[in-house]
Amino acid sequence: MAFDSLSDKLSSVFKKLRSKGKLGEHDVKEVMREIRLALLEADVSYKVAKDFTNSVSEKCVGEKVFESLTPAQTVIKIFRDELTALMGNEQARLKTSNKIPTVIMLCGLQGSGKTTHAAKLAKHLKAKGHRPMLAACDIYRPAAIEQLKVLGEQIGVPVFEKGTQKPEITAKQAVAYAKDYGHDFLLLDTAGRLHIDTELMDELIRVTKSVEVNNILLVIDSMVGQDSVNIAKAFNDILEIDGVIITKLDGDTRGGAALSVRAVTGKPIMFAGVGEKLDDLEEFHPDRMASRILGMGDVLSLIEKVETEIDEKKALETAKRLEENKFDLNDLLDQFEQIKKMGNIKSLISMLPGGANIREEDIDERAMLRTEAIIKSMTKKERSKPEVLNASRRKRIAAGAGVTVEEVNKLMRQYEQMKKMFKQLGGKNGKRRFGKKFPGGMPGGFPGF
Repeated sequence: MAFDSLSDKLSSVFKKLRSKGKLGEHDVKEVMREIRLALLEADVSYKVAKDFTNSVSEKCVGEKVFESLTPAQTVIKIFRDELTALMGNEQARLKTSNKIPTVIMLCGLQGSGKTTHAAKLAKHLKAKGHRPMLAACDIYRPAAIEQLKVLGEQIGVPVFEKGTQKPEITAKQAVAYAKDYGHDFLLLDTAGRLHIDTELMDELIRVTKSVEVNNILLVIDSMVGQDSVNIAKAFNDILEIDGVIITKLDGDTRGGAALSVRAVTGKPIMFAGVGEKLDDLEEFHPDRMASRILGMGDVLSLIEKVETEIDEKKALETAKRLEENKFDLNDLLDQFEQIKKMGNIKSLISMLPGGANIREEDIDERAMLRTEAIIKSMTKKERSKPEVLNASRRKRIAAGAGVTVEEVNKLMRQYEQMKKMFKQLGGKNGKRRFGKKFPGGMPGGFPGF
């Protein structure tokens, strides 16, 4: 995650704070100095970092931290509240039109990910029951129209394109088409430039004059760092943007853009790109992001991800088999498939309280792949009746999966331990226990977890 480095530094600062029974004014000043340095290293604008720490310091004095029984917790609470406020306090939502379609124009510099995120946003809206349509208004970048058509086909969303005619004409025709065919959202993928220039802005202004645009969303690459603030300000001054989509928050960027944009432009971050897949777009919740930065996790987002990605019917079937102690390696393979849909393990663990403290080297993403390979190297009979796995069969499975026999044996030992645990949880109150402990999910203990 982009904020990993900042989270580590803040954890270190607050750890020192917790070791002190009482805090003096000097302690608070020292903590604020370290926090300011951590924010600057995370690419937060100097003015934003300075104003933020000043505000936290004032609140600390007002809350009488020095007299508090738990001064460290009081400072952390104030810090979290101010961090949430810095990013906008409440989740910002798209404005909808009282007549179809609601028009969303995506703008930004070339290479920021506009086309991909237009498709991601369309898929996000489709998952919520809407009928979105994409319109190709980038007539300059080679293969931009073709890329949008390919992405549209992948997500099952139609793409309106009229070749290299003027973007404002294409936008106008797209609105008429969307209205006639009942598409309630129209997303305009516009052209970008390597830098902000008059020609780029004039074209975007012409598009906004040709159709009624309900949401102008600026797509910003979080890897740009502090320059993202200047980009956001320039676009906002001319176009009056409604919100921001920040990309690549799953990478090792320092994430300062997410903390600076709202303070500088007054416009909220609405969505965050957290991966390369077309599913990897999250609604931006300032309070949840503040909790993640402070290592407190984001359980609500994790629950939402589970509800979206997990097949409920399969989950109930798995729960039933667990209750009846019939869980076999086919079920385990299904569980791995369900987990893979939700993204990489590190991003899931980071949503759990304390998950940010788990080091990357402690998470072996490849372990789950090896386990999958082992199970897939078995026959149907071996998966459903693992007790038939004798030494020669295990040797054959290890060779087929490209692993050692010991790894096959280790998996089987873990499977047997899990079966015993399920048996102990069964009995008269088995259903109630399983419903509480494993609502269709798989407990930890297997490689990679």
